[in-house]
Amino acid sequence: MKIPSLLYFAAFYLVIACQKDNQQLQLERQKDAERKEQVFQKINQAWRFSIPSLGPKTQQFASSWNDLYVLTNELNQKPKSTLGAFQKKARLLSQKSAILGNTIPLVFNKPEIKSRIAVLTTKFNQINLYINVTPVQDQKVVELITSVNIELNALYLQLDELVRKSDIPAEEGETEMKQMLDTTRAIPSK
Repeated sequence: MKIPSLLYFAAFYLVIACQKDNQQLQLERQKDAERKEQVFQKINQAWRFSIPSLGPKTQQFASSWNDLYVLTNELNQKPKSTLGAFQKKARLLSQKSAILGNTIPLVFNKPEIKSRIAVLTTKFNQINLYINVTPVQDQKVVELITSVNIELNALYLQLDELVRKSDIPAEEGETEMKQMLDTTRAIPSK
């Protein structure tokens, strides 16, 4: 008689313990869902990339740079539905910015442009990293979006600056002077 009643109490205790575990698990899931919704709202509000306009002459040179056009198109399209959509967009922006650095037109293929693109790629990679970790580092993502806007502005200003500098005619004797300063032309020693 003692064994069946003992088994009955053990089973009863097990059922109550499982119910408490289920309630705790359900509560944790609800808190996690609320946290994800808050993160989504913060990122959704901050996800605004401002793309400056290029000067008319710079636009002519940049018109053949399809990857820049693709990147700006991706920046203009904002994910709407879930945090997962922002994660996919961050991954895509990271990939597109990496491609951008490999397809620079000859006119813009200068160290100052390469370095600005490298910084942009790094910022997009950081956004991709912070939006995909658990828990999502929403404050870092918001800061990086602001930073990306600053870097985009700097890149576009640099593109305009290169085109403006290319319009300045060389002075008389400037090319000979540059050749004399070139260290690769040094006279070989015997």
